[in-house]
Amino acid sequence: MRIIIFIFAMLFAYVHSIRFYLEPNSMKCLKEEVQANVLLAGEYEVSLAPAVKTEYVVKDSKGDILSKKDDIPHGKILKFSFVTETYDTFEICFMAHAIQPSFSGNIKQIKQEIYLITKRGIEAKNYEGIGEAAKLKPSEVELKRLEDLSEAIVQDFARMRKNEEEMRDTNEATNTRVLYFSIFSMCWLLGLSIWQVLYLRRFFKAKKLIE
Repeated sequence: MRIIIFIFAMLFAYVHSIRFYLEPNSMKCLKEEVQANVLLAGEYEVSLAPAVKTEYVVKDSKGDILSKKDDIPHGKILKFSFVTETYDTFEICFMAHAIQPSFSGNIKQIKQEIYLITKRGIEAKNYEGIGEAAKLKPSEVELKRLEDLSEAIVQDFARMRKNEEEMRDTNEATNTRVLYFSIFSMCWLLGLSIWQVLYLRRFFKAKKLIE
């Protein structure tokens, strides 16, 4: 039983980590699709770079800002979190600005290292904090986590079933339209063929080639 729970936990664990480099006066964005009513949390760290100001912003597909920080302290691990309202694609962008234009030639050689971790769902919840706030035992905290995991699995299966039903309905509608179009095409070709035969028959009769 524990093996099965572990396998499901690995399947439904949404933890993504990435490390990349950011040059001054440049921007890099990452996109991620998230379902509705899901907690999305992240941790990021920006390496030290002299004469460079770094900022980040999290936006949805409509351009609404969900999280933002204008001047990120270098060398510190910072966090952000928010709960999604609808199924949407979210964009996390990091921007670096050179604050000393006179040394832009040397600043361009500097690259900042950005380390980003994003978590969603049960992986984004702080169960230790929940246990301390509710004064729960470690076993009760683990049961709470397993309960949330089970609920997440059920919701994901329900979502996949709904998507399957929508795809099946779309396929059936497409097949019906293709069938009607095929019947219309056959009728059109049959009518065109009959018209060509009658036209050629009248033409040959007019030329007295046939009786």
